Amino acid sequence: MTEEERIFAGKLYVPGAPELVAMKRKGHRLSQEFNNLYEDDPRRPEILKELLDAIGEGTFMHGPIRFHYGNHTKIGARCFVNVNFTVQDDARVTIGDDCNFGPNVTIVTPMHPMLPEERRGVKCEDGMERHLCYAKPVIIGNDCWFGANVVVCPGVTIGEGCVIGAGSVVTRDIPANTFAAGVPARVIRPITEKDSIRNLFEELH
Repeated sequence: MTEEERIFAGKLYVPGAPELVAMKRKGHRLSQEFNNLYEDDPRRPEILKELLDAIGEGTFMHGPIRFHYGNHTKIGARCFVNVNFTVQDDARVTIGDDCNFGPNVTIVTPMHPMLPEERRGVKCEDGMERHLCYAKPVIIGNDCWFGANVVVCPGVTIGEGCVIGAGSVVTRDIPANTFAAGVPARVIRPITEKDSIRNLFEELH
């Protein structure tokens, strides 16, 4: 089993393994190449196609972006991603269609040991001491909105049609069509037709 296969199986893996380092360096390089171009540069979409596992038609990323791997992330169609989007995609990250991300949103998948001595290294079966971690995938449904400075933590699934309030830290699953906010984020209430902007602006009547 390769180190990448171990990640996807939810097993401990060695983040410093040469195969993973090569993938991460490619992801970092392509992220930087994207960031070095103006937002209307026609080369940007081609870089994203090379960087990501998949990206849907009409998705726009303002930049700067920072993907740890990139090839572990799928993003749907017609998404809008504002500035300073960071995806620590050791495990897979799947984002649906028509999602919007405010500034400084971070998605994280890796998990590190809680004990300090284990963060410094763990002795493996072959007697070698290695830095080890594991990772949990993140899934985001269609039509979600993330306010500025939201952090999505490892293993979280966010249902379709959700709104996540600015500054929230999402540590657990969020059911579809709800508004969640806070640290840690909790469901505040369902999103209903009463939330229509038609109730706020007379010119839409």
